[in-house]
Amino acid sequence: MISAYTGTQIREAEKPLLENGMGAVLMQRASYGLANAVIRELKSRGRRIYGSSVTVLAGKGNNGGDGLFAAALLAGRGLRTTAVLTAGDAHPAGLAAFRRAGGRIHALAADNIPELSAGAASSGVVIDAILGTGARGGLTGAAGSLMEQLQAAVLQAELLGATRLPAVVACDIPSGVDADTGELHGPVLRASVTVTFGGAKAGLLADPGAGSAGRIVTVPIGIESALPSPVLRRFEPDDLPALLPQPERSSHKYSRGVLGVVAGSERYPGAAVLACRGALAAGVGMVRYLGPPEVAAAVRAACPEVVCGQGRVADAHVQAWLVGSGLDDSGGEQLGRVRDALESGLPVIADAGALRVLPGHLGAQVVLTPHAGELAALLTELGAATHRSGIEAAPLLAARRAATLTGATVLLKGPTTVIAAPTGAVFTQAEGTPWMATAGSGDVLAGVLGALLAQVGSDARRFAAVGIDPEERWGAIAAIAASVHGLAGTAASGGGPLTAGRLADTVPGVWPARTGLS
Repeated sequence: MISAYTGTQIREAEKPLLENGMGAVLMQRASYGLANAVIRELKSRGRRIYGSSVTVLAGKGNNGGDGLFAAALLAGRGLRTTAVLTAGDAHPAGLAAFRRAGGRIHALAADNIPELSAGAASSGVVIDAILGTGARGGLTGAAGSLMEQLQAAVLQAELLGATRLPAVVACDIPSGVDADTGELHGPVLRASVTVTFGGAKAGLLADPGAGSAGRIVTVPIGIESALPSPVLRRFEPDDLPALLPQPERSSHKYSRGVLGVVAGSERYPGAAVLACRGALAAGVGMVRYLGPPEVAAAVRAACPEVVCGQGRVADAHVQAWLVGSGLDDSGGEQLGRVRDALESGLPVIADAGALRVLPGHLGAQVVLTPHAGELAALLTELGAATHRSGIEAAPLLAARRAATLTGATVLLKGPTTVIAAPTGAVFTQAEGTPWMATAGSGDVLAGVLGALLAQVGSDARRFAAVGIDPEERWGAIAAIAASVHGLAGTAASGGGPLTAGRLADTVPGVWPARTGLS
C-alpha cells in the first residue's frame, strides 16, 4: 500500500533532524536519489549516459539545492549539465557544488527566455527543481513564461511525433502542483517521473496533479519513522490477495454474499444488465434483481443466474444493495425501492439516479458513486454550489466535502478515482486506461463494488489485519473495487478500444489464484 502525506507532515518529520544540524545530510540523500533516478530514466529510454545533456531549472530554495547537487553528481558521471537559475539566485552550497563540477550556469531574465527554453527542450533530461512542497501558488514572471514556452515546445514535439523528447524529472513535486490537494497553479510542466523524498505527497496521487506527476519514485531520506498517519492511501496489486474474498470449502451461495439490485429503466435497461454482470464477475454468491418486467427480462436473458422479481426491498434477504444505475425520473416504483434500500441500514451503493433522492443524512456504509457532473449537482443541492469544472480542478477537496456533508463514503469517478470517507480517510486508485471512458463502465464498477460489499462488508477483521481501521473499511472496499475495475479495464483494453461488456468479462482474471480450499 502506498501512503501519502501533506507537505506540512513531511516538514514536521524533518524538523528534528534539521534542528540537529542534519540538513546537509538530508539534502545529500535526496540529491543522490534524484541523480540515480535520472540515470535510470535515461537507461529505460535506451539512451547513453556519458555525454547526455541535463538542464536543471533551479529555484532559490532547498528544492533548487536538491536539483543542483543532483546535477553536480550527474556531471561526475560524464553528463553535460546546465543550470537555469529561475530566481537569479540559488542555494549557495548547491550552486558551489555545481560550479565545481563544471556545469554551465544561466540566470533567467526576460530577454533570454526563448533561448533557455529552446535549450532545455533539446536536452536529454530536464530537472524541474523550482518550487517545493512549501510553495504556495504557481510560477509567475519570467519563471512562469519559461515554463509556458518549454511546455509548448515539448507538446509541439509530441504532436510532431518526435522520438527523442526530453525526460522531465520533477524534484519532489512538479512546480505548481499543490502538495496537499493536487490542484494546479500556473503553468505546470508534465513530468515523466517525479522523485519525491521521505514519503509520497498527497497531491501526487490526486488529480489534476497526478496527471502531471508521471511515475512516482519515493526516495527514503531518514525521516520515515517519524511520519504520522498518512492523509491518503492507495492499494497496489500486491495488496489484493489479502483483501479480495475467496470461497472456503464449506461456502455456499448465501454465505458468499447476496446483493440486491435496483437498477435500469425502460430507457436504460442495459445499465441493470451491466451492473448485474459486474457483480457476478466479482464473485458474489447471488444477485437478486428488483425492477420492471421488461428490464428483468433483459437481465434474465443476459444473466440467467440472477433471481428477478418485482417485490419489495423489505422482503429481499440480502447483505447489500446496489441502487440507481440507469434509473430515470419515470420510474416512480423504482425510486421508491431506492429510498427503501437507502433507509434499510444495510451497505448500499447509490449510483446515478439514486443520487437525486438521497435522504438527509447517510452512514459511512452508504457509498455514493458520482462522476464530476453528478457531484457538482449534489453539492449544489446541499448548499455548496459548484460546477463540474470546479470538481475537476480539485476532486480531492470536493470528495472530502461531499463525504462530510452527506455522512456517506464518496467514490468520485475520474482518471484518478478518489474515495473519501466521512471519518476523513481518503484513498485514490488509478490503474485504469482512458479507453474505459465508455458507456456502461460505471455500471460494471457499481456491480463490482456491490459484490465486494456483500461479501466482505461485515468482515472488519480482514481490514484490521492490514492496518485499516474497521470504521474506514467502507472506503477501503470502494478503493479495492476501483482497483479491480481499473486492472480489468486495462487488461481488457490491451491498449485499444473496449466495451463495458468485455470489461465485465475480464474482472475474474484480476482475482489472485489460490490453490486448495480450506
